[in-house]
Amino acid sequence: MESETGKVPCIGCGGLVPDVEGPVHRYLESSPGCWRVYGEVLAREYTDLAFWAEHRLTVDSYAVQHPGRRSPQTIQSVCVHLLSLCLVLERGADPAYATRAMQAMVRKKDRFVWLTPPASLGLITVVDVGAASTSAEHGQMVRGWAKSAWSAWAPHHEIVRGWASSVDG
Repeated sequence: MESETGKVPCIGCGGLVPDVEGPVHRYLESSPGCWRVYGEVLAREYTDLAFWAEHRLTVDSYAVQHPGRRSPQTIQSVCVHLLSLCLVLERGADPAYATRAMQAMVRKKDRFVWLTPPASLGLITVVDVGAASTSAEHGQMVRGWAKSAWSAWAPHHEIVRGWASSVDG
């Protein structure tokens, strides 16, 4: 992958992000530029309700594209965010329901296992979402990003679907 001037591949998702110094999340492994773009996307969602509709998918997509290193915290993070993507994208669940299901599954976290991250975490990244200029474009990009991220984890879909089937409504 050739980098654009001033851009580097994110160590998490692989997207071309600004080559900057700065903070990162403590276990969602990313480059500082990627974490900054994600923060900008979240700020837009939190401050403009027109961008809020796909927030659940934004958070889930970013988390599964930045799985980090094997630890109890990263195992739980990847598993519950994949569960949410499965519920929303495959089962058509309301995002609020997916959030409640995630909370219920955290209480059963002993069933979670390390899911080896795929070589590619999806072709669409937070950088693509950050480039959206309208709320409609943002929503379309977030849904495409979520589908791309979920598809990347296909080798583990049956495990995640099993968790989705065990969610207590």
